[in-house]
Amino acid sequence: MTKKWFVLLLSCLALGPVSPVFAQITPTTQTTSFAQTDTSRQQIAIFTPLYLDTAFDMAGNYRFDAKTFPKQASQGLEFWEGAELAIDSLKKEGIKMDIHVYDTKMPTQRIDSLLASEAFKSTDLIIGQVTATEAVKFANIAAAMDVPFINVNMPSDAGIQNNPHYVILSSTLLTHCVGIYRFLQKNYSLQEIIVFRKKGVQEDRVRNYFTEFEKTTAVKLKLKYVTLENNFTQDQLELYLNDEKPNICLAGSLDPLFAQTLCQQLALLSKANSPNVVVGMPTWDQIDFEKSQYKNLEIIYSTPFYIAPTGKLAASVLENFKSTYYSRPSDMVFRGYETLYHFAHLLKLYGKNVGSSLSDKKYMLFSEFDIQPVINRTTMTHDYYENKKLYFVKKVDGVVKTVY
Repeated sequence: MTKKWFVLLLSCLALGPVSPVFAQITPTTQTTSFAQTDTSRQQIAIFTPLYLDTAFDMAGNYRFDAKTFPKQASQGLEFWEGAELAIDSLKKEGIKMDIHVYDTKMPTQRIDSLLASEAFKSTDLIIGQVTATEAVKFANIAAAMDVPFINVNMPSDAGIQNNPHYVILSSTLLTHCVGIYRFLQKNYSLQEIIVFRKKGVQEDRVRNYFTEFEKTTAVKLKLKYVTLENNFTQDQLELYLNDEKPNICLAGSLDPLFAQTLCQQLALLSKANSPNVVVGMPTWDQIDFEKSQYKNLEIIYSTPFYIAPTGKLAASVLENFKSTYYSRPSDMVFRGYETLYHFAHLLKLYGKNVGSSLSDKKYMLFSEFDIQPVINRTTMTHDYYENKKLYFVKKVDGVVKTVY
């Protein structure tokens, strides 16, 4: 989006409570009093990082010039912009709810006061773009209030146990590792797979997840683990590759810099008529693989969210942003849109029973959710819900060739 639009949107949020017909925007950044709610309508609270106190002084004046925008607020605003698109859709469908948005970057005492207020106790559903610490706080509040908390971005259980009110949309590393192993079983079960990794705690976690899942499956992959030092070279990689046929490689690290170096070196060792294949981690979704240094390499990675640009609604959102804001919407715009739209419909459909109906696949817009309970194998209790749906995106020369 343009800086002008961001500044305008920030300014509107900083003015205080605004009440459209079907939504109530409640930033609560300049005051400790909270907007009154219509108790006859269902209430949804959205928490997202807006950094309003950073952008505005105590008098409500914007701290920067009109051409400057605090970059840390981008994702939070984009998520809210997507939520506003969902509100427009809900309004057109005649669904009446109160939607409140709160800045997670307001002072801690103000958030605590909000969560303890009588007005907030009427909330029926909490949606948050959060950090791990915030996830714990909102999950505990949701459990106390007996309402669902939808964590839209943090791919972590945050150490939460025995809390079926907690819902993780961005699948955890364990889920990705299990999904990647199954993907390799389905497509490369008879071939040797070279797992390139580096030293590190996260890398050990990845290997342990593969090893633990391997114990439970009949089809064992032929995995060969290779630990690379920092600043590894093309010659060092070549020692482990077969130059007579395509090599199937797996990147056993979440580090995007490691991923880029590995892919660049594998591309140089790849042939156009029989390219090497490298399967990567969910962090690869943020890497620009259109650059020439990745030419002649098949790059595959897992992601819980995939927006098909050919979809009618997605194309409409893309065109709207292009004509209105002269820019391309980020993934968080689509995430805000589909999350609020889907779960608002479930809340309307099931009311107080929405927590036990989260697996319902109705009203999905862009990505498919497969929300399943996660059972603690030690205590045999229901720890939380998680989106188990994974897409596998194949890119060749920067172009999406296949989505599995």
